[in-house]
Amino acid sequence: MPKRAARQGDHNRQGALVSTTTQPFSAVGDDGFQADGGLFGRARQPRNPISHAQIEIVLSRSVAAVAVVFALQALPVMLEQLGSRKASAAVPIAIVLALVILIFVTATLIRQGIRTAAGAVSAVYLAALFVWPLVMIDPTVVLESKPWLWYLCGVATSCAAIALPFAWAIVYTVVTPVTFGLVRVLPSGGEAENLLAALDTFYAMLLGGTALIIIYVLRQATTRVDTAQSNALAKYAVAVRHHATEVERVEVDSIVHDSVLATLLSAAGVRNAKGAELAAAMARSAIIRLQAASGERNLDDVTVTVSQLTARIRSAATATGVFTVTDLGVEGLTLPEHAAEALYSASVQAMINSVQHAGPAQSRSVTVGGDDQSGCTICISDTGRGFDVSSVASARLGLRVSIHDRVAAAGGVAVLRTSLGQGTTITLTWPRPDDASGDQSAEAKGSLSGPGAGNR
Repeated sequence: MPKRAARQGDHNRQGALVSTTTQPFSAVGDDGFQADGGLFGRARQPRNPISHAQIEIVLSRSVAAVAVVFALQALPVMLEQLGSRKASAAVPIAIVLALVILIFVTATLIRQGIRTAAGAVSAVYLAALFVWPLVMIDPTVVLESKPWLWYLCGVATSCAAIALPFAWAIVYTVVTPVTFGLVRVLPSGGEAENLLAALDTFYAMLLGGTALIIIYVLRQATTRVDTAQSNALAKYAVAVRHHATEVERVEVDSIVHDSVLATLLSAAGVRNAKGAELAAAMARSAIIRLQAASGERNLDDVTVTVSQLTARIRSAATATGVFTVTDLGVEGLTLPEHAAEALYSASVQAMINSVQHAGPAQSRSVTVGGDDQSGCTICISDTGRGFDVSSVASARLGLRVSIHDRVAAAGGVAVLRTSLGQGTTITLTWPRPDDASGDQSAEAKGSLSGPGAGNR
């Protein structure tokens, strides 16, 4: 028989477990990386790529920091001007404005309700401008300096740029400085000359317009980045699957080619009953491979024992030097060949992820057992550092593609349980339980198919 037909695990026996493209582990050093820079030394993708959400946080926190600085600058001026204003109205207005600024700063820190808080700052500031002349003790007395609201004009327009749609933000950026300019020419606003009031108006408008343009441009740019990234990831995932399919097709076609030739040559040289039996066995193997190549094969017609699957997993785990394998009542259990291949490849990938990312761990184990559906359950666990599923970037594909999708395509299910400092456990189950659902505890469990499932 040609060399290519002697595939690992086949040995010309119907029902043998064929090898996958996942290579066995080589020796692992203390640092968890291969010396030859192979699978364990693969470069990692950036953990936090630029995104629209991140730029929103940066912009809002920048505005919040500026708001705090200018609010502190306005405080002594406000206290100085308090004697010429009605305390019963002026003090509550100042308190409300300070409160909404504090809420906005807090919202930027906890990343919740940022736009609502920014909108509240803009609304309260504009209302304070409109009622400014009404809360003076004597509206005819000329104020000695600019109203203290001047220091927060840029903050209000910047908050409007964050909270409002672009068109409404433009309107606010024009209306608010104009309103301040009108107040500025009144005695309650310092009775400034028209030219000085106009300069103040245009300065505030220019400052607000600059902030609006910067925010709008950054938002548009990061939106395009997110869109391009999503498209690229989608195309990459499709390309990976197509490439894997094509590689497997070429491999199977070449094996089928060799098997058919070997069968024909064997049949041509038959001289006795033993030779005929061998030729018949080779013919059956070739027919199965031809059916697989043409897509007409019933995937359940070739089975392997769970003991064979356990032996392959144990071989891969032994090569790592860090995983121990335990089998629990697997005698007599069998699986379809395609399901066994998927479970083996997913188990190897889970062990790779543990060695690469879990850090030092007191124990790493693989447990293979049966279930009440005449199927198989494989549990790969470690006591390493664990991770926060929600913090894993959506750009990462390892868990989703190499484990979840592979097992799901074979009719099984993969469940991830992890949290920071509590280790990681991946449970592979075939067939998929009838009551399997996606309801997982967000704190302790993670779906391998969600946006946080990445190349970990």
